[in-house]
Amino acid sequence: MTINHLQREEVEVLIAKVIAGMQDLEVINEEEAPFSMISMETWDWSQGVGLFSLYLYYKETGNREILNYLTDWFDRRLREGLPAKNVNTMCPLLTLSYLYEETRTPEYLVICEEWASYAVNEMPRTQEFGITHVTRDSRNEGELRDETLYMTVLFMGRMGVLLRNEYYVQESIRQFLVHLKYLTDTQTGLFFHGWSFIRRDNFARVLWARGNAWYLAGLVDYLDMVQLPLSIEIFLLASMEQQVRKLTELQADSGMWHTLLDDKDSYEETSATAGFAYGILKAVRKGYISETYRESGIAALQAVLNRIDVTGMVQGVSYGTRLGLTAQFYKDIPQSSMPHGQSMTLLMLVESLYHLDE
Repeated sequence: MTINHLQREEVEVLIAKVIAGMQDLEVINEEEAPFSMISMETWDWSQGVGLFSLYLYYKETGNREILNYLTDWFDRRLREGLPAKNVNTMCPLLTLSYLYEETRTPEYLVICEEWASYAVNEMPRTQEFGITHVTRDSRNEGELRDETLYMTVLFMGRMGVLLRNEYYVQESIRQFLVHLKYLTDTQTGLFFHGWSFIRRDNFARVLWARGNAWYLAGLVDYLDMVQLPLSIEIFLLASMEQQVRKLTELQADSGMWHTLLDDKDSYEETSATAGFAYGILKAVRKGYISETYRESGIAALQAVLNRIDVTGMVQGVSYGTRLGLTAQFYKDIPQSSMPHGQSMTLLMLVESLYHLDE
């Protein structure tokens, strides 16, 4: 099946399969984390990314079954009690902020206000006031990571708009700038996984694919959420174009990207490729980058289509990835069907609906 011959109805069938696959994910093997990154019945980053992709699909289609799934998911989690606040557990709140606008459920807004206030005013900071990438199992003192922008900063900016709180918006802008300062590889325009103010280095200096995908996919959505000062918007778009230009150079003949972008000995990874396809195609459609990059986005889309099995499960997705001290650490991360793989693929498929006739 190729994108050039797909009809809208066929894409929607694929979307339904991917959604069903996401909702039916099962934990088969013992997980490394102290909680499940695979099951959709957990409140954390992997599930949060999945929820947001479902919400965007609901907004595209008006499918009330998706809206009901989302509200039921949050209502169950609220009855169970929420986990401690950290960078990764912030992620589901982005979707909840939009569900508040859909449903006007007062409890949704109360929780969003509480967590947003914590993110802006109390969440641990590094030097230069970057958000410390605190997770459930580690405080990661002095560490910046590129996934923080997707997991927490999008929600921060979004709540600034929802609450008409300019300070929240400005704080989200500062986080983008601090992370870009310390994570950008000036030789390539790509992004390192992390930076330590204690070590004063970028750890293994790896150009981790999914971290770069978090940045690109997050930025195209952030630009939808927040009205930026022109100077900041131009700055961020320039970083986007620089990143995409290098990505096209490193794209494999298969249309995929390797889990370490500049290391052909590392495996080709599906969630990052789907995230890049989504980010590139949406950026082209929005006029953020040149039309010449569309071909790269379509090639990536086609490659991911080939990794969706008959049950709708997306194959070749790397498990949740901590900061590693060696390149080999990233090469050894196991692969599994994961909510973030399903969700990045869903985002890509929904975006593809705009490109079927081109």
